[in-house]
Amino acid sequence: QAQPVESGGGSVQAGGSLRLSCASSAITNTGYCMGWLRQIPGNEREGVATICHDCTRYGDSVKGRFTISRDNAKSTLDLQMNSLTSDDTAMYYCAVSYYRGGCRLRADDFRDWGQGTQVTVSS
Repeated sequence: QAQPVESGGGSVQAGGSLRLSCASSAITNTGYCMGWLRQIPGNEREGVATICHDCTRYGDSVKGRFTISRDNAKSTLDLQMNSLTSDDTAMYYCAVSYYRGGCRLRADDFRDWGQGTQVTVSS
């Protein structure tokens, strides 16, 4: 699989919004689940949201604030992030899930990581 390429990160004040985008050839394959994960230095990667052909799943800390979407025709995966807080500050990664059992947010399921895009939320 081609390595995903993320974009859209940046700096924003608390309460603001950002939209991340990922381009990957894997997105056109509906047999793959795709996901967004994030990592703070010194911490393990945390699953943020995942989308499969028939489900989506969000981490508890982002439910109701983040929305993941997928455009198979354009090979893009987006993450709309609203009501951002300083706790959302992290490097965000787009990745392909090789888990075939539905929407799951275990970081170990994901491979073919992109380079990441930094999101910084100031309070």
